Amino acid sequence: MNLAVRHPEAPLRPIVAFDFDGTLTCRDSFVAFLTWRAGFAGFAAGLARLAPDFIAYGGTRDRGALKAALVSRFLGGLSRESLEEDARRFSSAVFDDLIRPDALGCWRDWQARDARVVIVTASPEILVAPFARALGAEILIGTRLAFDARDRLTGALEGPNCRGAEKVIRLRAQLGDDVKLKAAYGDTAGDREMLAMAEIPGFKVFTARP
Repeated sequence: MNLAVRHPEAPLRPIVAFDFDGTLTCRDSFVAFLTWRAGFAGFAAGLARLAPDFIAYGGTRDRGALKAALVSRFLGGLSRESLEEDARRFSSAVFDDLIRPDALGCWRDWQARDARVVIVTASPEILVAPFARALGAEILIGTRLAFDARDRLTGALEGPNCRGAEKVIRLRAQLGDDVKLKAAYGDTAGDREMLAMAEIPGFKVFTARP
């Protein structure tokens, strides 16, 4: 009688989620990218033209709508290829000045422990992607920007802003409804739902600047 050989199941690798802006970085990467690309004067001029959108945000508190307005003003009509190239150049130029050394140390420590390290961010996914590749992130979850049939930015978001409960929704969509986080790190109220999923929640634990 032949019996199938049974191998012990491989242990599940722990999953550790990091917010990006303010957690892995020392400042908002989306604003930094827009400033880098437009220049300080161009960015200030663009913000002035967005005054009605900032006024509307004061009433609605709709961060997604404000983010879409910023995309439309500064990036609308740009091709995906051009945006990806700008994102790569930006990451190369500012990586060492943007990433917190203590956050990077924690990230590397989890990697050394064979954890699946994940970035979950409200910033545009396409702009964070070069940083995620440089860090060795296994998964990147972020806000998605909408492109038209010619693969040019429409100035709208594709789906909700990846903040608050949306971070949990996206994590479950990517990793399954029963996903469990070994640890999670964030720095704003928009990370609290994600942190509540984690065995080890880290709120504002990274403070070092490059």
